[in-house]
Order: sequence, then C-alpha cells, then structure tokens
Amino acid sequence: MSVAVREGISDWPTAGFPGVRTNPDTLLPVIVNEEVMETALAASDDPADRIMALLLENQPNEAAELLAEARYKDPESFRLRIFEAEVHRATNRLDRAIQLFRHLLQDVQGSPKEAIVHQYLGRAYFVSGNALAASEEFAKALDLRVAMAADAALIYSSAVALQRARNVLELAS
Repeated sequence: MSVAVREGISDWPTAGFPGVRTNPDTLLPVIVNEEVMETALAASDDPADRIMALLLENQPNEAAELLAEARYKDPESFRLRIFEAEVHRATNRLDRAIQLFRHLLQDVQGSPKEAIVHQYLGRAYFVSGNALAASEEFAKALDLRVAMAADAALIYSSAVALQRARNVLELAS
C-alpha cells in the first residue's frame, strides 16, 4: 500500500530517493510521488532500492526475502546492512534493529558513513519511544554532517529529526 501525499510536504526532508520524503512527525520515510519513485526504480539495478520500496509499501516479508538474496550475493554491502536493520524496524523488532545499527556503527566509526548510521539509529530509537537516545543520535549525525560539510538536504534532515525528538522530550517533561 502506497501513501500519496502531495500538499504540505515542501518542507519535509528528502529521504534519499526520488518521490520519497521523511514525515517530520513520525520521522519515517513515505512515498509522496509514486510515479516518480517507480520511474527511479525502473532505472535502478540496485536491489537495495527495491527493498526500500517494498518497506515503504508495507511489504516487509517481501523485502526480507529480497534482502536475503541480495545479502548472499553481497554480504558486506553497507546499504544492505542498513536495510537488514530497517526490516527489523519495520516489523517492530526494534531491539534487534537497534542492535544491528549499533554493530554497524562500530564498523563505520570515523568514516563518512558514521553520520548515516547515527541518523538511522536515532530513528530506530525514536520509533521505539526512546526520544532521549534518539535526540543524542540525531545530534551526533547533525554534528558529523556539519563537520563534513555534507549536502544541505542531509543536514536539514538531521536538524528536523533532532528538533522533533527534542519536542517529544519537552512534551514528556
């Protein structure tokens, strides 16, 4: 099932794939233009893109099957390792998702990929209800992205996520 949202999303952070944006309330990616996403998928030969689409379409079992096949062919793929944890997040096995992101974080410490993992780990914490841990991870992602002079869209995504996690913390106190 796809979500098609067209109005009021211009300030939503991009989610790294055409036709997909991050909902600033849930911090989860959503399809905002299915046609654009499908066009990009048709032009892609990266199995991670199809896995991402299946997760967005709420088909985690199909995503897991494709992921298993892709990981067999490329067990060290960074993107596939991210999506392995994302499959767990999507199926509410949040402790396992967090564990996988933490392990991946150890593997990429000090590399340009570290900020990406902090962002995903923050999202897993946020979805699990741990806004404090989420805000800490988003702050690390933001600091790393600013220090690396990352693309403005990535910096914005981290800033929005950090602000959302802090808002949730403030409301809870």
